[in-house]
Amino acid sequence: MVRLISYLVGLAFVGVLAIALFGTVSSAISNPAAETAEEEFHLHPHDIGLSSNGFFGRFDNRQVQRGFQVYKEVCAACHSLKYVAFRDLAEIGYSEAEVKAIANQWVIEQPTINPETGEAATRKNVPSDRFPSPFPNEIAARAANNNALPPDLSLMTKARHDGVNYVHALLTGYRPQPAALVREFPGAKTPAGLHYNPYFANLNIAMPPPLTSNGQVAYADGTNATIDQMARDVSAFLTWTAEPKLGARHAAGIATLVFLLIFTFLCWGAYQNVWRDVKH
Repeated sequence: MVRLISYLVGLAFVGVLAIALFGTVSSAISNPAAETAEEEFHLHPHDIGLSSNGFFGRFDNRQVQRGFQVYKEVCAACHSLKYVAFRDLAEIGYSEAEVKAIANQWVIEQPTINPETGEAATRKNVPSDRFPSPFPNEIAARAANNNALPPDLSLMTKARHDGVNYVHALLTGYRPQPAALVREFPGAKTPAGLHYNPYFANLNIAMPPPLTSNGQVAYADGTNATIDQMARDVSAFLTWTAEPKLGARHAAGIATLVFLLIFTFLCWGAYQNVWRDVKH
């Protein structure tokens, strides 16, 4: 009797869950949620086709160096690279002397303490130093950027979905807010101090357009510095900062696959040799 009652209670519980699920699904189908401004006007980045993409991808050091120049002259005033050291630049083709010069001439110096007075001081950067933050702390960073905290860019292309394409799209995506958006969603008008960018999650971003004109950076190799080119190059540089060993990892993967193919062939040959005289 107790067992029968338990079965009936369980059956009733399952029935209630089924009815609730059916009601929820029916309601969602008959009365779908209204589309938000973000869902309707948000755009998705397209593939910019960097040489580092794909299984056999490798960095184009000339492009990565151009991207570093864009970071140095445009982005470094607000964004840090706290996981990257100056000496890491040797991996993208800079010589030891060039790395030392870059570190020594970097505008922002390393914070330190004067050993004689005990007061805060600064010193020149050396290759082993990581890129210094443009602000002494978060409070100062927010105070200088309308209370918005500029994110560290070291791992940005890993921290965002479709990161490298997202960075390029964001940098080139600033535009006037569409009139249709304001008509359809009056409450979605871009607030004062923010900037409309359809590639940003909520369409409005605190960062003003960093790339404002062609030729903003004078490339050392003579490449035409259009806004699109500068955005591509700095995207390539930030792909490298997020995964500097990408080329070595791809090479190791290819070598491993070749080894496994050879090993499989040798195992098959050994099997055939050992069992060649055995009749089935």
